[in-house]
Amino acid sequence: MKTSASTGATRRAIVTLGLTAAGAALATQAGLVVRSLAPNVSYDPPRRFKIGDPAAFADGLTFVPERRLYVGRDGKQFRALSAVCTHLGCTVHAEAVLRPDPTDPSPRRGTQIQEFACPCHGSRYTADGAPLSGPAPAALTCYRLSLAPDDGQLVVDLEDEVGPGFRLTVA
Repeated sequence: MKTSASTGATRRAIVTLGLTAAGAALATQAGLVVRSLAPNVSYDPPRRFKIGDPAAFADGLTFVPERRLYVGRDGKQFRALSAVCTHLGCTVHAEAVLRPDPTDPSPRRGTQIQEFACPCHGSRYTADGAPLSGPAPAALTCYRLSLAPDDGQLVVDLEDEVGPGFRLTVA
């Protein structure tokens, strides 16, 4: 009797071990199938990139179309501003607007200021990206600029949003 009881216990242990191994193999296979649904490579453009030598940018605004970005230069100060409208993602255009001077009766005199306008639904933004009118719910995004240590080019970091007052001063 002892031999048949120990044989039964050994058989149960072997069956339990086999079922556990089969369950582990199925769980591993299921994990591999789920993992294969996520790509190993990201085809998104990099979120930190060089846009050029500071000397290549003229005073005023320069549009970088492949990144939908405006780079503003005022002497030695630079800033980066998104050209993507916060309403539905259209590309905004820079416009020079003549604001009349209330103290001057001449309609042709005034102050020329920079604004951004969305051609899709009419949103308008100030030069710093704050919404003026239209359906835009938020300001245009400002990004941190820095200088690349290897070649001195301007680097935009789309992961690092800054306030509208941020300026990079280049010596």
